[in-house]
Amino acid sequence: MHIEHRIMFNLQQIKTPIPVKIMKQHIFFLSMLLVASMHLKAQPKTGKQVWKYKTGDKVVASLLILGQQIYYGSTDGYVYCNALEDGKLLWKANLGKAIKSSAGAGDGKIFIGCENGNIYAIDALKGNILWKFSTNGEKEYDLWDYYRSSPLYSNGKIFMGSGDGSIYCLNAADGKESWRFQTNGIVHADPVIDKDTLYIGSFDGSFYALEAGNGHLIWKFKTIGDRFFPKGEIQKAALVTNDALYFGSRDYNIYALNKKTGTGLWNMKERGSWIIATPFEKNGNLFFGTSDTHAFYALGSEYGKVRWKTALPMRVYDTPTAYDTLIFAGCHNGCLYGFGQNSGEIKWCFQTEDSKKNYAAVYTADGHFRKDFKLYDDDVTTKDSERKILNLGSILSSPVVKNGIVYFGSTDGYIYAVRID
Repeated sequence: MHIEHRIMFNLQQIKTPIPVKIMKQHIFFLSMLLVASMHLKAQPKTGKQVWKYKTGDKVVASLLILGQQIYYGSTDGYVYCNALEDGKLLWKANLGKAIKSSAGAGDGKIFIGCENGNIYAIDALKGNILWKFSTNGEKEYDLWDYYRSSPLYSNGKIFMGSGDGSIYCLNAADGKESWRFQTNGIVHADPVIDKDTLYIGSFDGSFYALEAGNGHLIWKFKTIGDRFFPKGEIQKAALVTNDALYFGSRDYNIYALNKKTGTGLWNMKERGSWIIATPFEKNGNLFFGTSDTHAFYALGSEYGKVRWKTALPMRVYDTPTAYDTLIFAGCHNGCLYGFGQNSGEIKWCFQTEDSKKNYAAVYTADGHFRKDFKLYDDDVTTKDSERKILNLGSILSSPVVKNGIVYFGSTDGYIYAVRID
């Protein structure tokens, strides 16, 4: 984290000659002010770790809190249920392959997708598998395709996208298919339902509004595309509000659409960077992070006006959340940041275990990339760089706040519970 501080002091504006001794005193005084200012502003608060729990591999999907339990999957192939109070393991279920999907819940069941192409219903109290539904297979788009679509429960139905390009609607009771809608690309975004309309984006670069009851197309919006990313892939869920929906794309844009008609309201192009993160809205502002410009934004939701922009050391893909006047988002460098909602100043920071341990493999002591670290190069180097980044305990899991404690997963295999104040 690099924070720049400046104190303006123009000697040319001083008309009367100043004795050398007094000048030295002035310079010393200003230097002390500068040091004090840097010390005060460059030291954000941090929270107290309440507990942490170690899984067998990375936790990239978000956590689901229901009552006093917390549910999530790990790339070790297990679905976990922990006690919210102390992190004690209550049960775990083996699905056999990596889990990059967040859990949904309804009717006493947990619903979750797996890399084996199956969607599972699991008893929320006991952890036994109740049914599974097989899609036509899951697949990974590229190195940065971290997430899989998460099941959404609504009115006795389950909605979910798949790597086979389909959007599925299943009966929550028995897992039988009600309908499916075929897109022209992988669907790893989470579905969102508002009233009777299902909203979801695809890696084909189109955003779809479907009738939730039968899967019929209401409208479709195609992203603009970019010279290097002509499809304009949509990787994560949209934020749906009273009159609009917002989502990011790999064509470097964040879009605002009329949710009834699918027509554009505005878009902002973040040149040189994907916008993957689902925006978070509070008090008329949208908060989200970027990929390669390594920034965190606050935009006015009505017109897309930039309120503030804060530089970070690495990407942000997760969906932010809020607590009091702080906006929380995790970063690929293994730090969870709390931004002042009005200023963008980093006022709070918590660092994961692997970030503390492995930070020097990527960054110098002053927070810049090491000279021998190349973020992107040939395929072998890029893959190795991505491995080093994930070894920082990257926070891809969206933070969840309950009773002043923030919960999140990390690529170091832990889930963390950290008291904010």
